[in-house]
Amino acid sequence: MKRLILAATLGCAAAAGAPATAQAAPQYPVPYGLIPGIVHFVDRASPPGANDWNCRPSAEHPEPVVLVHGLTATMAANWTTIAPLLANNGYCVFALNYGLDPAAPVPLNLIPGTKSMRESSAQELAPFVDRVLAATGAQKVDLVGHSEGTVMPRWYIKYLGGAAKVAKSVNLTPLNDGTRAGGQALIARALDLLGVWDDLQLRSEAFGFGASLQMTSGSDYLDAVNSGDAYPADIDYTFIMTRWDQVVAPHTSGMGPIAPNVTNIVVQDQCPLAIFEHAGAASDPVVAQHILNALDPANRVPVNCFAHPRNG
Repeated sequence: MKRLILAATLGCAAAAGAPATAQAAPQYPVPYGLIPGIVHFVDRASPPGANDWNCRPSAEHPEPVVLVHGLTATMAANWTTIAPLLANNGYCVFALNYGLDPAAPVPLNLIPGTKSMRESSAQELAPFVDRVLAATGAQKVDLVGHSEGTVMPRWYIKYLGGAAKVAKSVNLTPLNDGTRAGGQALIARALDLLGVWDDLQLRSEAFGFGASLQMTSGSDYLDAVNSGDAYPADIDYTFIMTRWDQVVAPHTSGMGPIAPNVTNIVVQDQCPLAIFEHAGAASDPVVAQHILNALDPANRVPVNCFAHPRNG
């Protein structure tokens, strides 16, 4: 009996001192729909399941996942659904707030993602990924981005050394070729003909809303990330789009090139009754299933248009 008690005591002590390994058992509630995220619109805290810096990746999921929010959304608002879902499925999950400019005019100083993706936000993502790699001991991360969070990391990958540190890039409502919503591209073209477009892009960065113009079709930023080796072959890309996207117009702007390392998904091609718009992509159960499949293609599960994902 004494030996059993001693063994149990030593086992508990060892467990207490060991790093946490990502578990595949459900631990967190996973809400769906926009309302749970809206509640956290100004909340800068971590979403449930994210930023456990003692987490160690499992053999099944060796790459930690870094979640990259969209324009105006905090990590808590954007990833209320996906962060706990991934944690429940055994991933080490991390997220950050980026692109906040305290010097910008009110209320822009309160809105994440507004600063220049090139000059500021990508520069914030780079050390965050390094911190995740150092903490977890992993060689690479997987990125899951939404909206601006799909196109900002492309600067990091192409110009800041990220190509060697990213294994998979999963993108919700992406803007690979920018957006023409509200006639933005036509306006940009007119301003270019007038000779003021380049100056406007520079001034927009100075006033704290550089990201918005950088996401417009035809911007210098998009020209730079789309030139040359735009989608490195060592990274597996998944682009997930909705026909109901009212922000990325047309939604096909999110398509990646036809390539062995690129998968393009328009959700309604398979699930026509999956009706969600731009913001709703990060809290939709069908999209969530596609994310799990993209992160773990070896254990891909057929998408059920009328069900929640596993452990969610």
